[in-house]
Amino acid sequence: MNAFEAGLYDLAKLFLLPVLVLIVAALAYAFVALGSFLVEALQRRQGRYNSRLAAFHTVSGAASDDLELWIMQRLEWLRIVARSAPMLGLVATMIPMGPALLALSNNDAKGIGDNLAVAFAAVILALVAAAIAHLVLTVRRRWLLQELRIIELGRERD
Repeated sequence: MNAFEAGLYDLAKLFLLPVLVLIVAALAYAFVALGSFLVEALQRRQGRYNSRLAAFHTVSGAASDDLELWIMQRLEWLRIVARSAPMLGLVATMIPMGPALLALSNNDAKGIGDNLAVAFAAVILALVAAAIAHLVLTVRRRWLLQELRIIELGRERD
């Protein structure tokens, strides 16, 4: 490997730890969002849910466009996690693949295993985070748009 290629590899290795931390943060956020989602689903099923969108509308008197912005803001982090977690998983998979391939060329089974364990664990956790975030995002978007429609119908009747 020439100096330029070695430098690129060293630069890429610097991103492994931050990417792994972001994957763990995405997974933690996804589980918190899932818990919140399950509580909200239970409240909706029991008829005890108090709409935060309706409360925001009552307090602010916001127009539909402003309510749509509120919805987008409420869903923003779910969308970011759902879309970026798989990319982070790919990055966390590819960085350890270099050392794993070098270990393979040296017949170092332990080196291969150690690097592949990190790679596969990272991509699995990232995909779980993305899947949870996407599920919560999809259903919550529908709920909020249904609430917005109810608010809009109420305005039309006034």
